[in-house]
Amino acid sequence: MPDRLRFGIATDQNLPWSELLERWQLFDALGFDSVWNCDHLVQPSRPNGPYFEAWTLLAALAVRTERIRIGVLVSCNTFRHPALLAKEALTVDHLSNGRLDVGLGAGWYEPEHTLFGLEYPSTPERVGRFREAVEVVDGLLRNDTTTYAGRYYQLHDAPMRPRPVQQPRPPFMLGAHRPKMLRVVAEHAQAWNSFGTVDQMRERNAILDQHCAAIGRDPRSIVRSLYLWPAMLPENPWASVAAFDDMVGRYTEAGVNEFLVDVTPETELASVERVAAEALPRLRQVARR
Repeated sequence: MPDRLRFGIATDQNLPWSELLERWQLFDALGFDSVWNCDHLVQPSRPNGPYFEAWTLLAALAVRTERIRIGVLVSCNTFRHPALLAKEALTVDHLSNGRLDVGLGAGWYEPEHTLFGLEYPSTPERVGRFREAVEVVDGLLRNDTTTYAGRYYQLHDAPMRPRPVQQPRPPFMLGAHRPKMLRVVAEHAQAWNSFGTVDQMRERNAILDQHCAAIGRDPRSIVRSLYLWPAMLPENPWASVAAFDDMVGRYTEAGVNEFLVDVTPETELASVERVAAEALPRLRQVARR
């Protein structure tokens, strides 16, 4: 659990490379804690628009940023075998000199699977695959060789060299909304990410706490991370420092201690700079729950 509130930026990769790079370098310089791209093959809200692939783009951005932590919010498990994801994460951990958080989710946007001819399993199977994928990636990043015999994934003395920069492995940011997925979070994650209303986040936080109690884990050891985009809120949090303060105040009461806020191509960067300068230093003094 962080000793202060944490603030990050989420971006879609729908801008030209030069503009995306300029923005990520700005967020780095402004002092945000983290910056994330998204894992889609098409943007759900603009399926006919341009969109770069998440992990190859993240690798490029890793070597052109300096301080800020980076990640994919969150990797879609139905796109890649978890062994490939682990190799990608290992590589980006080195490229970033240990600034990577590994995001992983079960996958949810069926239309892009249809468009690209990818299997979209039932919800129970996606949850089962997610659990196994988390265990596979965890094992590969922790160990020199890994054997795994699951229902969906099998590994036979799979080597993983070199070792990650971050030991024993890069932190996991797991996306989850419902009880079975939250159980996996309790067992394996350093951070949990979700989106929703204040009441929904409060309820999910309580379920995660219950899972932690059941396995004897301190619930405070898991960061409670919220992904927000302006359209889901009554007022755009980038509209003013007061709007950003209001958003943080309402969600911290529900147990959230990390805020990952979407910056769209239409967002005025001057407003992001204003929030970074006027709000973040003050808000970071808020005691953790």
